[in-house]
Amino acid sequence: MSDSALNPGVTPAYSSHPSSSGLLRLFVYGTLKRGFWNHDHFCQGFLGVEDAWVRGRLFETSSGIPVLRVPEEDILAVGTANPLADAALQAELAGRLPAKDPVAPWGIVHGEIFTFDDPESRLPAIDGLEGFNPGGLCLYRRVLVPVRAGRNLLPAWVYAAGNRWSGRLKDLPGGIWPCA
Repeated sequence: MSDSALNPGVTPAYSSHPSSSGLLRLFVYGTLKRGFWNHDHFCQGFLGVEDAWVRGRLFETSSGIPVLRVPEEDILAVGTANPLADAALQAELAGRLPAKDPVAPWGIVHGEIFTFDDPESRLPAIDGLEGFNPGGLCLYRRVLVPVRAGRNLLPAWVYAAGNRWSGRLKDLPGGIWPCA
């Protein structure tokens, strides 16, 4: 159930000016979700939030941090150092997304999709948290992927495993973090 059903002041993530290039959609699956430690610092001031899912596989590090892997064929774009250009690309791709079913080894990873109206300040802050360095080595990389929110398929940015992960990762086959 979305917050909009419980709180008329919160709109679904997909309904806020879908063609505006100044809006940012971000899919989160870990510590940025509501109720977790990074949410209040990095995600306050959202315009909309809704439960959502992506195709992928979810893992957890030995320190309890979630890591998402997404199919390369689902990646529509890789984030840049230009937040407004990234938001504009996201808006340009809305409505032109291929629907793909979760097929092994890929499953469903559950999370939340947020809509923000401040990509110029929001993206650099979260990029820093996630260790995303456009064009360089990254702990996580910011990629644009199709996200399912209710009946809608939306392009949204997500932080997925980058090129600096090493060590063992615990598979979370249910696609939910934290695992029960």
